[in-house]
Amino acid sequence: MASSSFPSVTDIIGTGLFAQSQRLSLIASNLANANSVTTPGGKPYRALEPVFEAVPASAASTGAAEETAGPSSVSLAGVVQSAAPPRLTYDPSSPYANQQGYVAESDVSVSQQMVDLIDATQSYQDQIAVLTQHEHLEQAMLQSFIA
Repeated sequence: MASSSFPSVTDIIGTGLFAQSQRLSLIASNLANANSVTTPGGKPYRALEPVFEAVPASAASTGAAEETAGPSSVSLAGVVQSAAPPRLTYDPSSPYANQQGYVAESDVSVSQQMVDLIDATQSYQDQIAVLTQHEHLEQAMLQSFIA
């Protein structure tokens, strides 16, 4: 039984799973817009990047800003746009080309997004494994009291 000042293991893992699902949504949005172009003078799509923060147990339960040595949960502090410059492709025949013949494309790196996708998926799987192991340990502990 968890005390009221510390979140339970399932609460902590739940926040991590939620954070990774939000990260996966941003990756999906980035990949969907990877090949988007913009009209001259328009702003091309910028990759969206999550910013996570650890929320100390005392701050999560009391609203206090002080940190403790206890367990933390994670939350999405915000979403920022990538600072990378847009890709410029020379294609003077394109209706989207500027006066110099360049087409501004999104700054999304498909290969980087795939790496992020693998990382987020692995983190999600790891958290599920910890949750499953925690449940097995609780069941074993209960069984030891019965036997």
